[in-house]
Amino acid sequence: MAAPVLQAQIDINAPVSKVWALVSDLDNMPRWSPQCRLMKPLGQLREGARTVNINRRGRLFWPTTSRITELVPERKLAFRVSENGTVWSYELEPTETGTRVVETRHAENGVKAVSNLLVNSLLGGVPDFEQELVEGMNASLTRIKTAAES
Repeated sequence: MAAPVLQAQIDINAPVSKVWALVSDLDNMPRWSPQCRLMKPLGQLREGARTVNINRRGRLFWPTTSRITELVPERKLAFRVSENGTVWSYELEPTETGTRVVETRHAENGVKAVSNLLVNSLLGGVPDFEQELVEGMNASLTRIKTAAES
């Protein structure tokens, strides 16, 4: 069974506007995420817009689609993955020295049964996969920090 919430955060020594430009450019998601190989918005970045995505773990590739559920410039970007029902979000808040970014995977309502079945049979089980997701979140945020502070 999926954890209701997975989360990571980081403080970045850069203004919110610069961090937002990096986070909200979904074409760059493969630069940040160790698992994402493609995140292509279909049309303009706006609430309701869809994306086509390709993820990878080792030799295994799988496509997903998502819909942007929340878009508040320089504050929050969230999208729901159609295949499993999870919602991923990036929330930005100004700090004294820059920006705090919180990345969250929401599964408070669980995930679709087929997703659990595939994770358990192909990706090493839910607990191990979720640990890998949190490690990936931390890696993503570190990569965003490096880009924003350069």
